[in-house]
Amino acid sequence: MPHLTIQVTPNVSIAHEQSFLKALNKVLWDSGHFGKATDIKARIIPIEAFLVGVDDDEQVNSFVYAHLKIMSGRDMSIRNQLAEQLSATIEQTLGAEQSGRTSLQVCVEVEEISAVYHKKMLNI
Repeated sequence: MPHLTIQVTPNVSIAHEQSFLKALNKVLWDSGHFGKATDIKARIIPIEAFLVGVDDDEQVNSFVYAHLKIMSGRDMSIRNQLAEQLSATIEQTLGAEQSGRTSLQVCVEVEEISAVYHKKMLNI
């Protein structure tokens, strides 16, 4: 734990997805709020179809939605700090890669995971 899911519209350019995920995981690790670096899990989920607004021919708009799920016990200020750090990293990493061809909206949500959560490590 934590789990970070990134949803990205297809008109967002990400030159190196693994490097992007590594930068996000590093920001979470450097925050000091997590016990082991290997607890941090991140993935990118591409969005095949999307629409921003009501005109289907407007592909000048794009978005990145980051959803961070963490264990309970962290107050609102810590969750806000994590959201701000992720947002800044996404903006720094992806902003320059867009070269002005799209208007990029960055959204970050930090949420406590359900109390009903089971994790088991399989050594296979």
